Amino acid sequence: MTIRVNLDVMLAKRKMSVGDFAQAIGITPANVSVLKNGRAKAIRFTTLDAICRVLKCQPGDVLEFEPDAGGC
Repeated sequence: MTIRVNLDVMLAKRKMSVGDFAQAIGITPANVSVLKNGRAKAIRFTTLDAICRVLKCQPGDVLEFEPDAGGC
């Protein structure tokens, strides 16, 4: 199972820089990079809420489930 983070796509669609986004949601640009590059092991619901509020999107727009090649 893989969870794909489409944060870079959403930022591009909204024409928002990582720095502006980080400031808007209240985390560091380094932590945005960790999320954006799929290296995060967890995300707080408060952070996900802030992401969705700032990007005006749903959690499914940012996070995507990708099943393994052999199925779920």
